[in-house]
Amino acid sequence: MPAKDIGIDLGTRNSLVFSTGKGIVLREPSVVVYDKDTEKIRAIGEEARQMASHLTSNMEVIWPIRRGVIVDIMLWRRC
Repeated sequence: MPAKDIGIDLGTRNSLVFSTGKGIVLREPSVVVYDKDTEKIRAIGEEARQMASHLTSNMEVIWPIRRGVIVDIMLWRRC
């Protein structure tokens, strides 16, 4: 059984997952909505991008990758 190769690109604006033979199988914005009261992630990717324009005061929009570097490693540990 042949192995499937995948590639992951954690980009500043979008993250991509590429699969050999299928091409890009996932393209999502690299954004997270975090609820400061419950200390939980409320949304990731496209859902978070859409929520960004109508947040309550207890929520925060986080772009964890800047200039190609993961700047909020603690956020990834909460996922």
